[in-house]
Amino acid sequence: MAETLLARPIAPPTVTSERSRLERALHDRLLLLTGGVIALYVLVGLIGPLIAPQGPYTSHPGLNFHAPDGQFLLGTDKEGRDVLSRLLYGTRFTLIGAFGVMAIAALLGFIYGLVTAYVGGWFDSLSMRLFDVILSFPPLVLAIVLVATFGPGLYSVIIGVGLGYLPAIARIIRSEAMVQRNQQYVAAAEGLGFSSVRIIFKHIMPNTTSQIIVQASMNLPYAIIDIAGLSFLGFGIQPPTPDWGGMLAEGQRDLLFAPWLAIAPAAAITLLVLAWNVFGARLRRAVDPKRY
Repeated sequence: MAETLLARPIAPPTVTSERSRLERALHDRLLLLTGGVIALYVLVGLIGPLIAPQGPYTSHPGLNFHAPDGQFLLGTDKEGRDVLSRLLYGTRFTLIGAFGVMAIAALLGFIYGLVTAYVGGWFDSLSMRLFDVILSFPPLVLAIVLVATFGPGLYSVIIGVGLGYLPAIARIIRSEAMVQRNQQYVAAAEGLGFSSVRIIFKHIMPNTTSQIIVQASMNLPYAIIDIAGLSFLGFGIQPPTPDWGGMLAEGQRDLLFAPWLAIAPAAAITLLVLAWNVFGARLRRAVDPKRY
């Protein structure tokens, strides 16, 4: 009887559930459209240096603040550098930063949320109080403090922003894991003498995986904004490295007579964030339509 209860949550019928989720996703045109936009950004991030018409640091003397034309599709900046080329190169740094942030926040938050839910007691209470303190600060403010401590740069930004998103993801995973913690299959596993590590990672974790995917997709656009915001404020990727936030900061100084400098990175950020927001919302509905 115990073995039957243990197998119930991970039995083959869940395959049907996963197939139905996939079918819903494939019939959602808005999900596919925004997914295609995201895929295009990822492709540009991968091959951007190959398709860029100029090098990101190549200057053209005498062509400073050159307006967009047939030679420079998005114009040039104050140093005579091609804005389109810098935008294409900057896509890679933005995506590396955003995915790096979510990798840290999702992985650590996922594990920590599962452990706190299963262990409970004083460890769970202390963790939640600590998370309450961290969540009282906006992620961008916390990231600024951490980046100022470690120094500016891409890796500091990834660590700083990632740790800022960790508590929110961990709390959501904890709530989902606590529901699974009270299921009969967990009691059966404990009755069979399985170790806590096996119960957490082999039985509870598979039943909460969909939530971490949804949460990562929902938080990634905010991570993009935070990364760009840090660079805009001077705490992120440092010039002359091409970065959307840094390009936007440079462009806003010359907005009146060279608006293309700010419009290009702003449009790239806006389109990517909008696509990710819609994609995350539609993915959430596809994963669990009853809840959302």
